[in-house]
Amino acid sequence: MLRIGLAQMDIKLGDREANFAAVEEWMKKYWTPSETETAVVLPEMFDVGYVIDEAEKYADRGAERAVEFLSGLARRYNVWFAGGSVLARDGGAAVNRALVVNPRGEYVAHYDKVHLVPMMDEDKYLRGGSEFCAFDLGGVKCALAICYDLRFCEWFRMGALAGAQLFFISAEWPRPRIGHWRTLLRARAVENMMCIAACNRVGDTPSDSFPGYSAVIDPWGAPLCEAAEAPFGAFVEIEPRKAEEARRFIKALEMRRPELYKL
Repeated sequence: MLRIGLAQMDIKLGDREANFAAVEEWMKKYWTPSETETAVVLPEMFDVGYVIDEAEKYADRGAERAVEFLSGLARRYNVWFAGGSVLARDGGAAVNRALVVNPRGEYVAHYDKVHLVPMMDEDKYLRGGSEFCAFDLGGVKCALAICYDLRFCEWFRMGALAGAQLFFISAEWPRPRIGHWRTLLRARAVENMMCIAACNRVGDTPSDSFPGYSAVIDPWGAPLCEAAEAPFGAFVEIEPRKAEEARRFIKALEMRRPELYKL
């Protein structure tokens, strides 16, 4: 068993200290101790929000400030942070970077968003990632994705073929397409027979509105927990072994015909 915490919250644009304080308040309000290994997932760019056009001003070099902050919380609460991306600077480029920190406060992995959103000019301001990220969490093989990645079924299928049983997704998914978000979360879970833990932000900016609907989905597509349109916090237990049970029964991964799928 694993336990997943969904930290659905608003984000103040450009105010790192206020957003860090909001994460601390979320932990104080919703945290309950458990014997079960626990991971909290935060929204996309939870540190400063969607200020990519001002990356020179706001990007966190090497994600150092975010890592230091999450490491302290991880040790205090004996919890993983898996997902929750930040606006980071890597070399001379800004990246949208999801972080993994273990309960000892160790920074164990990161993932830079691969699929950049053309409608938001992300490719103008950010450098896209080029590597898949998989990591072990309590004996469960996990992987990371960020927002727009959800539209790329190949990314999740690659993870499933590599043995991933659980994907963590951080997002700032806007209101006009929230129906797509809810449908695609279930689709990615069902087609790959995996658990999905997805955290979307809430709140409004001058240009967008974000309605949340964070969720934990099991490998059969059943929602184990789903938020609505307000700040939200909950912990839900999942059984990642159900991914392997579903794969043995459905056999969709082993019945693939990749030699026929070439374009």
